[in-house]
Amino acid sequence: MIGLISRLFRRSEPAILDATPRDAVALAAIHALSFPHGWSESEFERLLSDRTVIGHVARASGGAGPAVGFVLSRLVEDEAEILVVAVAPAERGHGLAGRLTHRHLGRLAAFGITRVFLEVDEGNRPARRLYDRAGFRAVGRRAGYYQRPAGDVAALTLRRDLA
Repeated sequence: MIGLISRLFRRSEPAILDATPRDAVALAAIHALSFPHGWSESEFERLLSDRTVIGHVARASGGAGPAVGFVLSRLVEDEAEILVVAVAPAERGHGLAGRLTHRHLGRLAAFGITRVFLEVDEGNRPARRLYDRAGFRAVGRRAGYYQRPAGDVAALTLRRDLA
């Protein structure tokens, strides 16, 4: 009986699906909650319509619910740049960003991508842990890259080889 009750109240894992232009509104909302300068719906729609951009979206309730996280990358020949990884505040701390990143890197490898780059705020410890666990390593640093009200902060350029 206890097993039945726990299954009834267990939170279902979000499903990770391919992102499409129809996801633009939801992704813009998550982005606005995650970053100081949110991207607009039209910016997301343009990105998701671009053939050089691929993305994944995590949807609650096994895929039937609202978007709760996403990742987007731009492809150039055999390289990719992760543009953004974001998870809704209520979903953070449950490993969703790691699952999104893992699925996304697998998809990039399937496209023949051999190297993946990204930039991350040097002081963003949760993001740096995520990328470290995903096998990324620092290959550069850009002083004053991110403008913040309290002062500009550096970005680390990270790289992961897939092949």
